[in-house]
Amino acid sequence: MARSEVQTQVIAAQPSQTKVSILPKRWYVHVLLWLAIIFLGFPLFYALIVSTQTNSDVYAYRLTPGTDFDNNWNIVMNQRTLWRYMLNSLIMAVSIATGKTIFALLSGLAFVYFRFPGKWIVFGFVLITLMMPTEVIFIALFRFVSSLDMPAYLNLVVPFLASATGTFLFRQHFASIPSELSEAAQLDGASPLDFLFRILVPISWNTIGALVVIQFLYAWNMYLWPRMIITSDETQVVQVGMRGLLGVETGISFGPLMLAAVAASIPPVLIFVLLQKQFMSGFALTRDK
Repeated sequence: MARSEVQTQVIAAQPSQTKVSILPKRWYVHVLLWLAIIFLGFPLFYALIVSTQTNSDVYAYRLTPGTDFDNNWNIVMNQRTLWRYMLNSLIMAVSIATGKTIFALLSGLAFVYFRFPGKWIVFGFVLITLMMPTEVIFIALFRFVSSLDMPAYLNLVVPFLASATGTFLFRQHFASIPSELSEAAQLDGASPLDFLFRILVPISWNTIGALVVIQFLYAWNMYLWPRMIITSDETQVVQVGMRGLLGVETGISFGPLMLAAVAASIPPVLIFVLLQKQFMSGFALTRDK
């Protein structure tokens, strides 16, 4: 055996020594992500801290939990009855999100699978309303709703049951579904509603979940319309109800105000956590979709 071959075998037999790095390959990305988490999470952390403090603790810029949580809770939940405002907002938000989703499904079905004169003109008007702020129509809407003399709950919910965003979203989603499904359903004698609820809805849960999250957050955060249309304190929503915690006459109490803000943010966070997968998948743009 040649000497060069022996040296080659000896080198190959030796275990390879690879450098093991303690830091990950893209360590700077992890550092940036942690900095972003700290930067975005600090306001929430500070709100939790302030919700347990007195005004003197807040003015002293203390970053440790205070001892006034029980008093702040009593002011927010018992004296100001924030729980009632949150219940009203929850009923309103669930009703609006459910109604908008149902009507968006029906309108998306009509724009994709039905033929009627002026369909593209009507869809064009739907797109135009996407560019128009809702606040523009509040005065005219207020006059119209006031003339109908409806209950407070219907005044909050009915004007917002139609959704241009949901119509556009489901129209685009249904347009990406193969037309063979509709043709097969027609051959089987399925009605349009059967085709919608038995075929389209089961394959559209991600889009439905994404729309529910958007509309729930929109309804939960409404302030101007409930402020205009609701006159009774018992039927008021949480965003307007927290206005009473500012205490214009007695001064602002930061502890109760922060506690109310943290409590009011819990339902939207829960909705987003429960539907996070559907929300992220509903807006995923892939070749298959």
